[in-house]
Formats: sequence, C-alpha cells, structure tokens
Amino acid sequence: MDIQSVKLRFGIIGNSPLLNRAINIAMQVAPTDLTVLVTGESGTGKEVFPKIIHQLSKRKHGNFIAVNCGAIPEGTIDSELFGHEKGSFTGAHETRKGYFEVANGGTIFLDEVAELPLSTQVRLLRVLETGEFLKVGSSKVQKTDVRVVAATNVNIPKSIQEGKFREDLYYRLNTIPIYIPPLRERKEDIHLLFRKFAADFAEKYRMPPLRLTPDAVKVLENYYWPGNIRQLKNVTEQISIIETNKEIDAETLKKYLPDENWNELPVLYNKKEKESISERELLYKILFDMQKDLLELKKIVYSNIANKPESTTTGYPVIKDPGIQLPAEPVIPGNIVTDTGDVKIISNPVNDGDIIAEPEIIEESLSLQDKEREMIKKALNKHNGKRKAAAKDLGISERTLYRKIKEYNIK
Repeated sequence: MDIQSVKLRFGIIGNSPLLNRAINIAMQVAPTDLTVLVTGESGTGKEVFPKIIHQLSKRKHGNFIAVNCGAIPEGTIDSELFGHEKGSFTGAHETRKGYFEVANGGTIFLDEVAELPLSTQVRLLRVLETGEFLKVGSSKVQKTDVRVVAATNVNIPKSIQEGKFREDLYYRLNTIPIYIPPLRERKEDIHLLFRKFAADFAEKYRMPPLRLTPDAVKVLENYYWPGNIRQLKNVTEQISIIETNKEIDAETLKKYLPDENWNELPVLYNKKEKESISERELLYKILFDMQKDLLELKKIVYSNIANKPESTTTGYPVIKDPGIQLPAEPVIPGNIVTDTGDVKIISNPVNDGDIIAEPEIIEESLSLQDKEREMIKKALNKHNGKRKAAAKDLGISERTLYRKIKEYNIK
C-alpha cells in the first residue's frame, strides 16, 4: 500500500513533505511490535496515526483501545488500565479487567500519556519491559501481549526536568518517534483542508459551498492557526452557517480570526539555527552587546560635557577627544591628582584649580576565543585543576576540554 492509498483510506488531506514523512514512518513501523510515540500540537490529528499503525499491522484483527489518560481521574487510572480485584477498594464490588488485559493481542493507544501520574508510569514501564502487570489489590502477576502507541502535545523533556515524567519511560516509549507538523508548517495544505471542510458542511446543511477570493487565500495561509486543523474546521463551519454570501473575501475572513495570532514576523524563523546556538555562545553575545552599549554611552557622555559652554566663574572641565590616543599627562610637583576610574583630574592650586580631565577608555577584546580561554582558566582554577569537573561545569565533554587546553596552550 502506498501513501496515497493510506490517505484515502484514513481521510488524510494534504501533500506536505512533513506530513508524507510522518505517514511513511507509520507505514514502515506498522508490521513490527515496536512502541511508537506520536508528538505534535493539539489539533494536528495525532489520533489518526495509531489507527494507521494498527490497521497495517499483524494485530489488525485484535482489539484497538484508545485511552485518554488526561480524562481519567488519578484515583481510578490504575484500575482502568490494569483492572482490580473484588473488594480492593471502596466500590469495587466485583473483579474487573483493565484495558491492558482486554487489548491482549491487539493495540492500545495512550493519548495524552504525559498526564499519567508517576505511580502509574512505574506500572506502565513494567508492562513495556516485561509484558507483566498486577491488578489493583492482587499479588498475582499477569501477562499481556499488547502493542503500545502513545501520543502527547506536551514537551516531555521539559516535564522530565520538572520531575513530572520518568526519563526511563520516555526512552522506552520513544522507540520510534513520529512528529505531526502544525498547520503553519504545511501552508500548502491549508486551502485544501478549507475546501474539504466547506464541501462537507455544504452537504450537511444543504447550502452552496464557500469560495475564497485570492486575497482571502493569502490571509488563510498566513494565519498562525494555534488550534491547527480543529480550529480551521470550526472557523469553516462558522462562516458556512453565518455568511449568506458564499464568496468570502479577506475582510470577511478576518472577522473570524483572532487578531493576536497573526504571523507577521519581519524575518524567517529557522528552528534548526536557533537550536544550534549554545547557551554559552548566547551569553557571550549578550555580554559583548552590553559592553558595546556601555562604550557608546561613555562616548556620548564625554561628548556632551565637551560641548558645554565654558563658564568664566567656575570653569567646566576641558575634555580631550576620547577617540584620539594622547600621551599621559605629566604630573608636576604641587599638582593634586584625583583618580575617578575612567577620568584623572589633575589640578594645581597655583594655577587657580585649572582642571584637565583625560578619559581613559580601555577597549576589551571581543574575541570569542579569548573569552573561551578565560572561561576555561576560571573553571580549572575553580576546580583546582580537575579537568573532569571543569568540563562538566563548562557544559562540554572532557575530550573537548583537553583539545581546548592544548589549542590555547593553557598551563
């Protein structure tokens, strides 16, 4: 079966390369028993892919059970998934089979798997690793042969850092990852989906289908669509019912789209480029920008002081141009030297307190290599020359640290 046949069979609309890749991965993994994790934003259609995997597998004649983990209360989730014995808790009037027992020989789809409580995650990990589970209130180990497909719209690595999801379970579920792109990453499919929904609602409500003007198509494709396909379908239904004129222009379409979700970025956002910048390099860039701004501010201050009209009574400082390198002012006997950091004021009581202020601007190196060498030295000093601890503190591998030490000739 090819990709087009799968699209027709499961009602998938679109020709985006990202969408085609997701379908292709689902088709390749279906004949195996590998665990699959489907990720993507809410409303992208993640629930279709477990059905593709099940129907194209050798388990297609077995049970397919979809479980919304976020909709089951925490107190009953273990009972729902693994069953319970009679009298194991209040209200358990009889023995009950759980989903993993009922789906034996088939496929179980765990939607919103990131919402599972930690105690249930431990039970799920055991099922995935050994195929064994315990009913609530039972000490008898039971076996099950179930293919697990999970889905989530949550950033699981972030949940792991926050202590809400087990890292070992994540790697066990993520054997084969499938990423479902949001609508804004498959703009070429948005108008196709709109026309499909418009035709369906026209048939449902017995009215002419909607038509979009060229400017309305541009508006449709440039919108951010935070709710993805689900939001697009709802907007199409609203317009189909409310608008009597079935030719929709840009101004009419904008009435149904919230203003805060327009994609009007002045530059293209490249996700891969952003992820390639390390935190350390980003910090260096911020520090360099701050240093540059500080130097510019100093020059402005000196320029403003120099441009003040000289007073005949009190006398303003005479400022030398900070952009010109001048030799240091000699200090003669009887002069009073006041060091204020960037400015040295030399005054002689004999000369009635004439003041000469010489700004001293030290241009620091903006070289990334110099900063990197300095950071490595600081890390080594901090950890008393222990390279392994210094490498961990710098966020680089020990091998990279050895290479940098040799490259910069750090003793």
